[in-house]
Order: sequence, then C-alpha cells, then structure tokens
Amino acid sequence: MDPSHQKHFTVVDYVIFGVLLAVSVGIGLYHALSGGRQRTTQEFLMADRSMSCLPVSLSLIASFQSAVAIIGVPAEIYTHGTQYWFIGCAYILGLLIPAHVFIPVLYRLRLSSAYQYLELRFSKAVRICGTLAFIFQMVVYMGVCVYTPAFALNTVTGFELWGAVLATGLVCTLYTTVGGLKAVIWTDVFQTLVMFAGQLAVIVVGVQQTGGVSEVWRKVWEGNRISALDLNPDPTERHTFWTLGVGGVFLMLSLYGVNQAQVQRYLSSRTEKEAVRSCYMVFPSLQLALALSCVMGLVMFARYCGEDHSDKLGTSSRDAIVLYFVMDMLQGLPGLPGLFIACLFSAALSTISSAFNSLATVTMEDLIKPHFPAMTEARAILLSKALAMSYGLLCLAMAYLTHLMGDSVLQVALKIFGTVGGPILGLFCLGMFFPWANSTGALAGLGAGLAVAFWVSIGSIVTRSSSTLPVDCRAILPPDNTTAAIQTALSNATMSRPSGLKRFYSLSYMWYTAFNCFTVILIGLIISFLTGPMKEEDVTPGTMYPLFGKVLCFLPEHLKKKLCCVTPLGETLSAQPRQPPQHKENNGLAFPQEDGPSQGETDSFLPEAHTPFVERETAV
Repeated sequence: MDPSHQKHFTVVDYVIFGVLLAVSVGIGLYHALSGGRQRTTQEFLMADRSMSCLPVSLSLIASFQSAVAIIGVPAEIYTHGTQYWFIGCAYILGLLIPAHVFIPVLYRLRLSSAYQYLELRFSKAVRICGTLAFIFQMVVYMGVCVYTPAFALNTVTGFELWGAVLATGLVCTLYTTVGGLKAVIWTDVFQTLVMFAGQLAVIVVGVQQTGGVSEVWRKVWEGNRISALDLNPDPTERHTFWTLGVGGVFLMLSLYGVNQAQVQRYLSSRTEKEAVRSCYMVFPSLQLALALSCVMGLVMFARYCGEDHSDKLGTSSRDAIVLYFVMDMLQGLPGLPGLFIACLFSAALSTISSAFNSLATVTMEDLIKPHFPAMTEARAILLSKALAMSYGLLCLAMAYLTHLMGDSVLQVALKIFGTVGGPILGLFCLGMFFPWANSTGALAGLGAGLAVAFWVSIGSIVTRSSSTLPVDCRAILPPDNTTAAIQTALSNATMSRPSGLKRFYSLSYMWYTAFNCFTVILIGLIISFLTGPMKEEDVTPGTMYPLFGKVLCFLPEHLKKKLCCVTPLGETLSAQPRQPPQHKENNGLAFPQEDGPSQGETDSFLPEAHTPFVERETAV
C-alpha cells in the first residue's frame, strides 16, 4: 500500500490492543493458578465438566465468529449485495438438530472426544481416520484465521505482518497451554463482548459520517445491493436461497453437530440440559453477529460506492478494504481504531484457541491414550500441554501458506469446512441414523467422500474465473434500456455458462458440505450391504438415534423392526445392559465418572464405560 494513504494508530489504540492481549493472558494465568490448577486431563481438556450454559453459549459463538467472518461478510455484502444474509435461515435447523439429535447421543456416552463415538459405533480404524481428517481441517483453517487479520492490518496501517501473526499465535498458545479449556471458554466470553462492541462502534460512526440512516438506505438501494429472494434452483449459482438456506444447514451441522471444537463445549457442560440450553442461546447471538456484519458491509458500500481504492491499497482484495473503511471512519477518534482491531483479533484468538484445545484433545484421546493405556495422569497432562503448544507453532507455519490462496477469505474458509467437514458429518450421520452401516462401509464412504471433495475443490480452483458485480452506485439503468440490458445479460449468461465437467466444478461452495455428506452415506450404505450389513443387536447400545423409527411411525411395529432400529435413545441400555460386539472389547476408551476421574479410572474398558451413561440417563 502507498505509505501516503496508510492510516496510523495512536498511543491510545496501541494501549487498547495491548489490554486485549494482556487480559486474555491474565485469564489463562488465573485458571492455571486457581481451582485444580490444570493438574488433570479432565480439568485441562474438559473443564471438569462444570461449565454453565451462558459461558458455553458465548464460547460457541466466538468459535464460529472468527476474524474471517468479521472481515469476509462485510466484504461479501459490499461486493455482491445482501443475498448472503439469507444464511441466517439455516441457523434455525442448523442449531435445532444438534440440540435434539447429536448432543443427547454424544453427551450420554460421556465422551472426551467426539471421535470416540466412531470407535464405539464402528471400529478403531474409523475413529483414527475421522480424527486425522479433523486435524487436517483445523490446521489448515487455523492458518486462514491467523493470517487474515494480520494481513489486513499490515495492508492498511503498515503494522508489521509477521509481528501481528506472532503476537496472535504466541499469546493464544500461551493462555491455551497454561489455562486449559476453562481459560479458552472465559476468554471467549470476554472476546465476544469486545467483538460486538467493535462492530457496533464502526456502524454507528459510519452511518453518522455517511449522512444518516436514510442516506445509507438510499445509496444501497440505488446501488442495487438489497437482494431479493432468489429461488433459482441451479446448484452452480454461487448464492441463492437454496444454497444458503438449505446448503447452509449442512454447513451448520458440520460445525455445531460434530466438530470437536463445539462438541467439546457441550461435553464440558454440567448437565445435558445445560448443553442443550447453550445451543439454543447461540441462535439470537449468531443472528445479531450476522446482522452487524451485513449492516457494516452496507454502510461501507454507502460510503465508498463508485470509488476504486485498489490503487491506494496496492491490492484488489475486497477483504483489505474492510479494514481501510474502518480506519478511515474512525481516524481522529482516539481509541476506536484500536477497539476494532481488538475486536478483529479477539475473533482470531477465540477461534484458534478453540482449535488448539480441540486438536490437543483429539490427539491425546484418539491417537495417544489408546496406545499407552498405562500412562500416568502427570505425564498425560504434560503431554496435553505440549500438544497444545505444538499446534500453536504449527498454526504459525500454516499462516505463511495462506496468502497463496486467491479466493476471498470467507469463501476459502467455508470451502475448507465443506471439503473436510462434509465427509466427517456424513460419517457421523451414517453411524447414528443407519443401523445397517458397518465398519467397512464407513471407511469406504469416508474415503470416497474425501476423494470426491478434493476432486471438486481442486477442479474449482483450476477452472476458477473471477466474476464480481461492479461496485457502483449507478447500478439501476434507465427504464428504456432495461429490456435490452436484460436480454444482453441473459445471452451473455447462456454463452458463458460452463458445460460438462466444468459445470460440475462450478458447484456452489455452499453445497460442498451437503454433497460430500451424502456421498459418504450413499457409498457407506452400498458397501455395507455388499459386505454384510450390521444387525441391530450388534450395534453398541446408546450409539444410535432412532431417526427411521420416528419418521416411519405410521408403519406397523413388525415392519419397523425389519427396516430399522426402533429402540428409543438409551432405553435398551438402561433396561438390559449387554456386551458390545467382540471386536470392540478392550479398546482403551476413557469414560470419566460423574465426579471426575481419579488416577487409573481414565483407562476403563468399554463394558464398564456404559455405567455413567446409565447414571446420567437416570439423573436426567
């Protein structure tokens, strides 16, 4: 960026930014020195299963509302209009289904890692494959989360790029390593409040400097940035109601239903009801966060419509212009630029701290403990902290690679979740809803899902062609030219529409999760039936959700028993506990008791592991 156009921080801005980092570290140190002092893996990784619904719900928001969303959503609205706002419709089912399907199943099994479920339902090989897929997904996504705010800050203010990356990564690594999940959740609460305050300050000042609410509305209306409901069923259209409202549901399920970073928060709740309540409490806050980001994009358009700032920024990136707008609006108001930068880095810190802790958990519970069941608690906690620190350093390395990606940060982030999160969601759905699915089918389905996912993603990158709406206030044409313009646009669209394999590659990134999820389920079921479907009595109790029993409630009981698993969740287990299939014995899974594990309790085998499930069912 041309130094003459760069905005500069004042001392007050640096102080506010420094206070954010200091408070985050302070919360981590407080939890390192208080309570149980993070001396057990149960406290470090699961917060002693003692969290109430309010901090858990705010932490769930902070984990999802990353710097990618705070920069990416306003840039999307500024460039393409408000069509993206319809993703708010997906939040309804995207949170109701996890609350009433995934949380009851996973919470009652008293797991530490969501991927322990895959071994209970299928086999150890499926668990390891699911864990490795999750680790890959989160490591790549962490790089995007760390690099995004640092790059924008560097572009607009000249702030040292790698200084910002290191500050974010090292501070986050420090408080995650010393404070455990409790520190992560409570820093998320603080950082969520900072995020909302920063966005609100920008919107209020931006509206005032643009000429008021009526002037903002006039400019965005004349600039054709208020999008109507687009019911076009074409799956290659980037954003329509169907891609956002339906495809978005599957994206939300992959995030709030089976992603370890979110599941770990549910499992840290005191009771199942608290976990479900925290999921409900996320909905209004997510809608507020989405609304603030979208309104910020509209105010930005009203302020800059018809102006090209790429020469000032030295880049055509729409993501960088978001921070330029913020610094331009807040320049001369000491402290407010620092508040928004604190907001931006709060979002980054909350997301990557969740990633560090969840990655340490799955690595410890799914890859290390099963092979070293006799490991002492002291050594396990030391290793857990070392893992959190290692992932923090790996995150810095991934940030270095992120700038090579050409899409907007929002699109890159959602592609990552769709490419890997879709097959993982499909694997859990295959296990919970289809009693016939076996281990072989699950492995084949996951392999096929990942292969197709990467094929489509790489194909879309190779054949990508950039197309954005011109950012111009004068988008509406005079009436006499409207018909001619529409005819020209339609003919151009027909001529430029890809065909064959290119059309397959142009599938909207919002459909990636759903497409990859159904690929896993379809291939998994086909292979399961070819290799011998699993019988209902061989399925580990408590691992099924009776979906077909509820959907096909009108069928006679004997037909339902032939077609599907009709046992209500937990009923068989509490009525008559039975031994799991032979291949699942002695698997080294850890199921802590209600009051937390003592040394030696964390290595209980599967038959004993069901005891707390029965106790929890009775208590609820």
